[in-house]
Amino acid sequence: MDSLTSKRDHLVALLRSLKRVAVAFSGGIDSTVVAKAAHVALGDNAVAITADSPSVPRAEIDEAKALAARIGIRHRTVSTSEFTNPDYVKNDGTRCYFCKDELYHRIEELLPSLECELIVSGANLDDRGDYRPGLIAAAEHKVRHPLQEAGFTKADVRALALAWDLPTWDKPASPCLSSRIAPGVEATAERTARVEAAEAYVKSLGLREFRVRLHEGELARIEVPPDAIAKLADPQICADLVRYLKSLGFRYVTLDMEGFRSGSLNELIPLELRTSMRQNLAERITTS
Repeated sequence: MDSLTSKRDHLVALLRSLKRVAVAFSGGIDSTVVAKAAHVALGDNAVAITADSPSVPRAEIDEAKALAARIGIRHRTVSTSEFTNPDYVKNDGTRCYFCKDELYHRIEELLPSLECELIVSGANLDDRGDYRPGLIAAAEHKVRHPLQEAGFTKADVRALALAWDLPTWDKPASPCLSSRIAPGVEATAERTARVEAAEAYVKSLGLREFRVRLHEGELARIEVPPDAIAKLADPQICADLVRYLKSLGFRYVTLDMEGFRSGSLNELIPLELRTSMRQNLAERITTS
């Protein structure tokens, strides 16, 4: 706990030194901890900004609003237009870069009216080892990552969220809806709406951590924890699930026998692209 207390104090002091910040706030555990720390450090000199686009589930936006109110931080939503960008839509493995570039550009436009000086994100140390093209966009927009700078791993973030009694402390990761679409399949608003409806149905079955992935041929591949596979394989539940997903426009519905794996679609991104992206990010971190 002493180590966590030290990191917490470092995080708050760091944010206080930044004077006026806009937090890129998705409502996930990481950005919620940063928003809380920013409010503790800066009060009304901090504002949380949530993207509103077809790639963000409506429930997530509502939850972000409720979390901001609970924390007490100023909150704004900003509409983003990543689906008008052909480079985003083609979804070739670099989609996340164009999404974050659009978001940070929109937030930058608001900074003067919000009387803020820079953008901070919820990226933690564990994100550096993952495939995160969005971190390159963050470097280009000079976004600061207070959790990384204060030495927070994902486990540290969860521990601090629990200590601060934030309801997201054990919230599963919830990447944008476009992340459910396999690389090479165009990311469209129609497809993200379909995935959102499919995941809402799976959630209604009592599952908490899962994904509905969309592959070529309008195939839905459902990932659930291994101990939940038998539940979805029940003949009646399976029949109802297939019927509903096909009514949404999916042509095929499959249950992945390996179970839930965060970021499993990254396996479809060419190794050369993943390697070059990581090298690019490493160079930007070194020179920043």
